Parts: sequence; structure tokens; C-alpha cells
Amino acid sequence: MVVGTIIGASIFVQPSVVTHDVPSVAGAYAVWALAGALTLLGALVCAELASAYPESGGVYVFLREAWSPALGFLWGWAMFWSMHSGIVAAIAVVFGRYAGYFVPLGPVGTRAVAIAGILGLSAVNYRGIRQGSTVQTVLTLAKVGAVVAIVAVAFALGPRAAPAVPGPASAPAAPAAGGFLLALAAGLFAFGGWHMVTYTAGETVEPARTLPRALIAGTLLVTACYIALNAAYFHVLPLETVRSSSRVAADAADAVLGSGGGAVLAGVVVVSTLGALNGIVLTGPRVYHAMARDGLLFGWLSDLHPTFRTPHRAILLQAAWASVLVATGTYETLFVQVVYTEWIFFALMAAGLLVLRRRAGYAPRFTLGAGPVLPALFIVAALLVAASQIRGASGRSLVGLLLVAIGVPVYYLTSSRART
Repeated sequence: MVVGTIIGASIFVQPSVVTHDVPSVAGAYAVWALAGALTLLGALVCAELASAYPESGGVYVFLREAWSPALGFLWGWAMFWSMHSGIVAAIAVVFGRYAGYFVPLGPVGTRAVAIAGILGLSAVNYRGIRQGSTVQTVLTLAKVGAVVAIVAVAFALGPRAAPAVPGPASAPAAPAAGGFLLALAAGLFAFGGWHMVTYTAGETVEPARTLPRALIAGTLLVTACYIALNAAYFHVLPLETVRSSSRVAADAADAVLGSGGGAVLAGVVVVSTLGALNGIVLTGPRVYHAMARDGLLFGWLSDLHPTFRTPHRAILLQAAWASVLVATGTYETLFVQVVYTEWIFFALMAAGLLVLRRRAGYAPRFTLGAGPVLPALFIVAALLVAASQIRGASGRSLVGLLLVAIGVPVYYLTSSRART
């Protein structure tokens, strides 16, 4: 779940974004290593909280317990309208675009294939958690195997890229702090989804023990895959090509395999996006189900299917809204303009960990060591990432804040009706 949800399509594109802001091989490696370390730190925070509250809902539950049901509701509110549904729609569209490599599709056809992917995987997860997890396992093994094959072939058969010739006119300047933060944000974008496995804690065998192990092992494996893929890109492509390419993985495949490389890579991306999409489709409805169970959403969303024992209505609702975002093309605007809000919530989650440690009855089975140092470090990093994204989006960042703010009166209206 952790590996399959994180590894999507971003790692086949984001290296160019990273090297654009940090124009050196050593700097790029530093960004990816730091992004992996920060993701691991966030995963460790989630691991302690999940071992203390092993119930479905994940971050929603952590925010609810640490701060208030209102903050947990705002997380779920932003999740449904933009953060989670927007990711579902965005990955589905990438799947549709790469499927078009094999079967010519126009804009309408691409959206139709994307919606078909959402509905098909939603149907699988509708029928049961075992079916969804089986598909997740198969697709994750396939994509990790593909990553290993890409790296092995690149180093075994790929031509070694000619080193750049240093010169006063072409030597890149050392990246400024702002550029490094932007590159780090781009790297962290490729690590997105690490927290989603906690949404399914209520359906996990021995969640207090299993989730911490999954978060730690999964994050480390993804970091290793990402650094190895970047090493493969730099092995066969010059730095300037990596910086300027809009399809760096495809360029690397062409450099190794010739004109057939694009088809191979398109197949890898199709499998990779399906794996990420399945994990995200599987996890999100568990949050909406938990919120409805707490009386913060429509009561009918808390129902489980009498046969399949899945939150079937939440699955259908998520599929419908994500399909609307794909059909109208609004997913990109929503997702790009509010993605930074996720990191604000992550900072609040880590701060909540420090609050919970002072409460009687807080007894996690897994504890993040070093006292308050590591959670505080993650809080600072999360706020810096959010600030850099807000700065990059300028006035458009108000859309995300406005969306979250709209959830405040909705929460009080919903909770008041639930009490009545």
C-alpha cells in the first residue's frame, strides 16, 4: 500500500523540475535524499499516532483526537473537494494520456479512459478490501520490478552521458535557498500519499504493529527506488538534458533502447499510475466513512455493504466527484492551488503528537524517539514547504485557504444537526 500509493507518474517527470531549481547532480541527489528523509520523518509521526489510534480514518482521527473534531472535519472536507479527489482525477488523466500511446485518443477519449479507470478500480474496491488489496499487491510488484529493470538496463546497456565541460559562461550558480525549497517541494510531491495507508487501519491485521512497519519499510524502499532512478537518468543523459526535458524518463528510455523506448516507458507508466490510483481509490472512502460514523457527514455514508463489508456509498460518492473533476477539467486548477494546504495539516498533525504525549491515557505501541526534536523538525519543514508553495502560487493560494474556510460554517451546521 505505501509503495504502490507513492510511486505513480511523478518520478518520471519531477527530476527535471528538481534539477531546474537545483542545477547540479550533487544538489539533485541532496534534494531527493532530503525529501525521502522528511517523508520518513512524517511517516514516523504517523506511525506513532497510528499505533495509538489504530482505527480507520488516519489523519482525520489524529487531528480529531489531538485538537478537535472541527479540525478533523476540515481535513476531510479539503480531502473530498480537492486534495484527495483531485489526486484521483489527476492520476487517472495521466493514465489516460499514456494509454493513448497505444490506442490513439483525442481529448474526449483521454477523459473517457480516465473516468473508466476510476470507475473500474472503484468497482473492484466496492466488492471488498481483499479484492482491492490483491490488485494493489500485483500492480505494486509489477511497478517495483519495472523500476529495478529500468535501472539495471540503464547501467548495463545505456551509453554513459558525456560529462559537462565546465566554463565560466556555462557553470550554474549555486542554488539560492528559495530555489532549493522549490526543488524540495517538487521532490516531496513525488513522495505524496505516504500517509494514506493509515486510513485503512480498521481493516488491517494488528494495525498497531503492522502500520509502523509498513510506513517505515515502504518509505525507505521508495526513497531507494527514486535515488536509483535518478542515478539511471544521470548515467545516460547529460545534466542539461535532464533539466530541460519535459519527459525525462522517456528520453532516458530512448537513449538506451532507441525509438522503442517510449513504448516501454508508456507501459511502465500505465501500470504505475494504475497502482497509485487503486491505492488512493481504496483509502479515501475510509475517511468519509469515519466522519459519517462520527456524525459529521450524511449518516448514509457510514453504512457498510451487507455482503462486501465495504463503505460502498463513500466509494461511489468519491468515484462520482472525481469523474466530474476529470470530465470538466477542473481537477488541475483545484489541485495545484490547494496542494499546499495538505502540508499545513501535516504540521498540525505533528504538533498534535506533542500535545497528545502530555495527555493521560496516550499509550502508543510505537514511539518516535528523540523527544520533541523530530516532530518539531517535521513541523518546521512542513511549514517551509507550504510557505514556498504559497509564494509560488501568489494570489491563487487564496483559493485553498478559502476552500478550507468554507468548511468551518459547514462543520458547525453539520455537528449542530447531528446533536439535534
